[in-house]
Amino acid sequence: MAKKGLRKGIFITFEGVEGCGKSTHARLIYRYLKRCGYPCIYTKEPGGTKVGRMIRQILLSPKNAKLDDMTEFFLFEASRSQIVSEVVTPALKKKNVVICDRFFDATMAYQGYGNGLDKGIIDKMNRLATGGLKPHLTIVLDIDSKKGLYRASRKNGKDRMERKAVSYHKRVRRGYAAIARKDPRRVKLIATRKKTSETQKLVKREITNVISRYSISG
Repeated sequence: MAKKGLRKGIFITFEGVEGCGKSTHARLIYRYLKRCGYPCIYTKEPGGTKVGRMIRQILLSPKNAKLDDMTEFFLFEASRSQIVSEVVTPALKKKNVVICDRFFDATMAYQGYGNGLDKGIIDKMNRLATGGLKPHLTIVLDIDSKKGLYRASRKNGKDRMERKAVSYHKRVRRGYAAIARKDPRRVKLIATRKKTSETQKLVKREITNVISRYSISG
């Protein structure tokens, strides 16, 4: 298939509570866009770089159960700063579509609404870590917190974040809903369906709307 051009790089992020299927849908969209001929990369955070993967191991290991909330917050921001400078910004400059599994909305939802850290400080730190970079589109997949945790634990057991109390994860879910209400143009909240294909159809619709704005081939 012929390679399709873009007038500028497009940054798309996937968000949601544990077990919502965001990673699955992010990868499906990545493969779909590649098949369509768009220059596209897939990455995730924490992770996506050598430094990020090391930080991810610290953050998710159940052995670090006593990790302080502020330490957790700073580690996420450190990973974010690295992935923006090393992966995301260079790819956008080359007019790629960048698909990222989680970004700064996760910190607002998890560390802000979940842990109760100051949202104003989180907002400032997010801007500092990203250099002001914002996604063109953010897909938030919504699912009941208990159901999501159950789905997540069936894969590889529970990581450190998944072991937090259900009440914490419910606050995170409410946080994502609040984020979507605050920025409805960028953030699209999609309730997950029973079939992956049904949810993916809704996701593709939002992705197509954004891609079409910047596609040279129209």
